[in-house]
Amino acid sequence: MTTLAQALVAVPLMGLVILATRAFPFLLFARRDPPRVIRFIERFIPPMVLGVLIVYCLKDIRWAQWPSGIREIAALAAVTALHLWKKNAMLSIFGGTAFYMALCALMG
Repeated sequence: MTTLAQALVAVPLMGLVILATRAFPFLLFARRDPPRVIRFIERFIPPMVLGVLIVYCLKDIRWAQWPSGIREIAALAAVTALHLWKKNAMLSIFGGTAFYMALCALMG
């Protein structure tokens, strides 16, 4: 069990570690262009991560069983439509999540 003193030391320390890891790339590449591998990661990793998340969200659908997956596919369509319409990632994420949760509440 963590004591209060340990928690009071650990929480700010972990906050500093997180701040340092987030600030490191900016400090490292502030005065020069990043290497090609960093530019590759910057360009291609976000779409790949989104692809993995989509696969993860749809992995438990039983495609041969009706109506399995209706909520997930409807939410995916809502996220896609919101993003194509407004081009706002936060709106797409929160709007799609709210729509999915509403479908879960309504459809049981």
